[in-house]
Amino acid sequence: MKALVLLLTAVFSLPAVTYAATYYVTVSGLGGEPDYEQRFGMWAADIGKALKGGQDAADVHVETLVNGTREQVRAALERIAKEAKPQDAVVLMLIGHGSFDGYEYKINLPGPDLSGAELAGLLDRIPATRQLVVNMTSASGGSIESLRRPNRVVIAATKAGTEKNATVFARYWVEALRDPAADTDKNEVVSALEAFRYADKKTATFYESQKRLATEHAVLEDTGKGDAVRAPSPENGEGHLAAVFPLLRIGAAASAAKDPAKLELLAKKEQLEQQIDKLKYEKAAMAPEDYKKQLGELLLELARTQEALDK
Repeated sequence: MKALVLLLTAVFSLPAVTYAATYYVTVSGLGGEPDYEQRFGMWAADIGKALKGGQDAADVHVETLVNGTREQVRAALERIAKEAKPQDAVVLMLIGHGSFDGYEYKINLPGPDLSGAELAGLLDRIPATRQLVVNMTSASGGSIESLRRPNRVVIAATKAGTEKNATVFARYWVEALRDPAADTDKNEVVSALEAFRYADKKTATFYESQKRLATEHAVLEDTGKGDAVRAPSPENGEGHLAAVFPLLRIGAAASAAKDPAKLELLAKKEQLEQQIDKLKYEKAAMAPEDYKKQLGELLLELARTQEALDK
């Protein structure tokens, strides 16, 4: 056991490896309601901007599918399967609502939904030997059994398919891509493990600050055969592959967080999103007209704030 701990500790201390190319695909699914529709698409777009803005365009391929259909997701992954080489890396990020009936997980998309098993089959055909799947949908824990493979990091926003409420993990995953604090070892690379820990901690703080019972508990699995865990460590054998999986190189992507004007807007955006969450939580006790009016005002202000951030 001592030898295993020493070995895994050594792995954690290795510098992040840079691959020949990294293919990023971000998918936002059906919102069902205007606020979810807007936020899912916004988070997906924010991820795309962070990835494009902070890295060398020569070896970074970014595709963002807002309200992506099953066929669009299939086409994107099939195209990568033809282009990618074994030394490359692929990152698939899913945002939205998911479902799990006890047997099969699906992400809710316009038209036919896409199952975890189908996603796994598409990823299996991609020759890139390092893969990362970040499933930030509700019920995403139900997808882990289908998706886990050796050399693949799987992160889910919920620990099981039974956690079916809409998640906020994606919001803080976006933050991890633009906040230099996510780079805890200060090597100018945000690893998959660092982003997971950052987003998980922020998600827990969100529920505590709202005085709400947490309805999502993010987990990670990267051995291809173990159980997903809440706290990856050398002791439980999970997290060593995620620790050396470079998600984002720090650079231009961090500039917005260092710009005082942008920082103020980012804080305002976070505040508005929390107000929307609080409003939805209180919806049952409100008159429908009041709820609709307040939600509309908040969504409009959120759109204006996003527009100012994009300038």
